[in-house]
Amino acid sequence: MTLSEPTLAPPMAPSTVDVAQIFAAHAARAARIEALRPGNKDRLFDGLMAAGITHVTVTFDGAGDSGQIESIGAWSGETAVEFPATEIEYAALTWDDPEVEMRQLPLEDVVEQLAYDFLSDTYGGWENNDGAWGEFCFDAAARCIHLEFNERFTSSELYTHDF
Repeated sequence: MTLSEPTLAPPMAPSTVDVAQIFAAHAARAARIEALRPGNKDRLFDGLMAAGITHVTVTFDGAGDSGQIESIGAWSGETAVEFPATEIEYAALTWDDPEVEMRQLPLEDVVEQLAYDFLSDTYGGWENNDGAWGEFCFDAAARCIHLEFNERFTSSELYTHDF
């Protein structure tokens, strides 16, 4: 009989990562971002109304682990219009700085950013696997954002029979 050295690695030392702290920090950051959203929406709706834009439509589509905004359209009543070159303030947090950063962004960019934020917050992973598609309507007059979301999925059904 031949003796050999064990091939298994010794057990790992207990983790020093405080998972509760990580989750608490994430929740605090999410709450700070959520607190910025009403001001960003108000500035956007004010900017749209000042530009004579009554509503904006945003279509999106995603699957196979990638997704994108397909189109952004501005409307004045029933007439399609171009976005003006107007810029508004947008409050954001960056990953490496706890302070709120005020950015000057074109109206259309703020619409796009908010659409991506709402998709991520409401349907995280909307672009994965079979994906999803849909449309936002930013109603400036009513000061609300409506989302129609369509989720794709693959279904499998098993039937068994004993005869």
